[in-house]
Amino acid sequence: MKRLADRARLLIYSAGWSAVHAMPERMAYALFRSLADLAWLRRSRPTRRLERNLARVVPDATADELRALSRAGLRSYMRYWCDAFRIDGWTQQRLSERVRTRRLDRITEPLQEGRGVIVALPHMANWDHAGAWACMNLGQVASVAERLKPEELFERFLAYRERLGMKIWPVGGQDVNVMTELAAHVQRGGLVCLPAERDLSRRGITVTFFGEQTRMPAGPAMLALRTGATLVPMTLSYEGREPDHGIVLTFHDPIEIPAERTSSPGRIATMTQQVASAFEVGISQHPEDWHMTQRLFLSDLDTSGRRGRPSDELVAP
Repeated sequence: MKRLADRARLLIYSAGWSAVHAMPERMAYALFRSLADLAWLRRSRPTRRLERNLARVVPDATADELRALSRAGLRSYMRYWCDAFRIDGWTQQRLSERVRTRRLDRITEPLQEGRGVIVALPHMANWDHAGAWACMNLGQVASVAERLKPEELFERFLAYRERLGMKIWPVGGQDVNVMTELAAHVQRGGLVCLPAERDLSRRGITVTFFGEQTRMPAGPAMLALRTGATLVPMTLSYEGREPDHGIVLTFHDPIEIPAERTSSPGRIATMTQQVASAFEVGISQHPEDWHMTQRLFLSDLDTSGRRGRPSDELVAP
């Protein structure tokens, strides 16, 4: 059954990639808005999980307000998927002109001085578009991606992001030490971007996030400590109506490395909490663009601690 489910997932993605890429643009985005609305009306499992997560972001929202927000959130999420299926056909001009930045100097100054930068970001808006823009304007971006099943699907996503200019290292299932490769990239003055609000290892750092506990990856803080590179949280949002939409990249204050008198685990925990606090600011400003349709908060995890993935859920690696 698992093999059949993996094969079905591959067929769904592949058919979507081909069909949506060939559609007229407005028709494609209208279709994905309709799919979002259908999932919202059905109160699908991803919809319910998204609402549970958003309830932490807007704790004072009424039930109707939360439902309206989850609808906007699913539309944003499906906009990302329509983008993903079509972005291969975008011109460099479109990729570049439809990005607006706030406080870009937080990363350009160290990059211009030859110092590497680590950007930690949550799953918001279109992080692939942001990566493609950065490769064109700041230099090649190195990042990581969660392995998907089946392997053919993961390889397709890997090739897709590499066509956008990024160097992607798979998480797990290989002999390469990913942290060593990322450290080498950043020590050469490069830019590393790491998704950082969802721990996949079950060994993440426990942080307080919107008043509750969750675990976030230690990787960004560990890499900053190892290399001395600047660590900058970034949040993203959409602006405009599709298909004429763009993204806004907001760079937050760099994370200070604590004094050496603090233990290394203690410093990593402190830095990861500061990243979480920066994410809170950006997500609170644009909660509809936070695409967290998986269980995230510790109180929502099952007793085994696994963050299970339902078979009907699209997951961006």
